[in-house]
Amino acid sequence: MELVVRAAVVFVFLWVVTRAVGRSTLGELSTFELLLYVTMGDLVQQAVTQQDYSLTGGMLAVGTFALLTLSLSWVQWRFPRVRPLVTGRALVVFQDGRPVEANMRTQRLGLADLLVAAREEGIRHTAEIEYAVMEADGRISFFTRQQDDDGAPEKSAAG
Repeated sequence: MELVVRAAVVFVFLWVVTRAVGRSTLGELSTFELLLYVTMGDLVQQAVTQQDYSLTGGMLAVGTFALLTLSLSWVQWRFPRVRPLVTGRALVVFQDGRPVEANMRTQRLGLADLLVAAREEGIRHTAEIEYAVMEADGRISFFTRQQDDDGAPEKSAAG
């Protein structure tokens, strides 16, 4: 039972640390973040198992983490208002041709990082961006201006 309690405490701690570190997705981890997560994994193993190297102890620790992960998923599904607390909210980081400095600072997102993400989406100039949103999972969604759209309804070919 002590192993389950330790695993639950460590799970909550890791969730808090992961939320505090930022929204990077696995493919976008910096070298430092990768080292941090690998080191955390080793330290967590020691904290959870506390020299219990048995198969049962390992399975119990992994099972506890899996159960807590599934429980969090269910809670988010059942109570949608909880989702932003667990996964975070999407934030507008670029609007009306300008970066939203406060939101970028909150997410520790530099303008250079935003421009790299825009280029990866095929956006050449910031003038093309109507707004950009940093999603809860760390991805950046870009919404570009429609150059041809004047707001008028399309004319039919028949007349």
